[in-house]
Amino acid sequence: MIKSKLTSIQFFLIFVLTLTVFGNVQAAGKSQSKNYLIQPGDILHVSVWKEEDLNLDVLVRPDGHFTFPLAGDIDTSGKNAQQITRELEKRIAKYIPDPVITVSVVQILGNKIYVIGKVNNPGEFIMSHDLDVVQAMSMAGGASTFAGLNKIKILRRDKNGKQIAIPFKYADIEAGRNLEQNIILQPGDVVVVP
Repeated sequence: MIKSKLTSIQFFLIFVLTLTVFGNVQAAGKSQSKNYLIQPGDILHVSVWKEEDLNLDVLVRPDGHFTFPLAGDIDTSGKNAQQITRELEKRIAKYIPDPVITVSVVQILGNKIYVIGKVNNPGEFIMSHDLDVVQAMSMAGGASTFAGLNKIKILRRDKNGKQIAIPFKYADIEAGRNLEQNIILQPGDVVVVP
């Protein structure tokens, strides 16, 4: 009898924990997708309800724009899918009354970071979620022998195109110090491991 009660209590706790984790994952996914800013190289699917000719996949060009029938050139810089939807609705409403438009991100090919230097698998990596420096190095297979782990730099371009170098000392992270230097990477960042 006691054994079956423990099993019931354990089952209940696992059930509650599962619901909590699932709810948190769903909430995180919703807030992340709402805040995801479209990047050059991303592929979007734009559909206009009841307009078969206006259901298209579009590629965001390197300048951050794409062209769509009846709407012309759309600037995606600093915008999420919801904001682009509103812009398209406003422009297409001149030709189609009360258009119902959906914009979804099909592929996030523009959301890339690069890890180069003395790592086991250097290259470009698509960020499907927020990544910090240590996670990016892990994706690159970790540091190779003789890597200068305390001389790592993150190269980043600001909005004006000026490049900055952000220092990163792995020994500090390993010791649990200066954790703020393990920054969240932005699209286009380059992690250089000398």
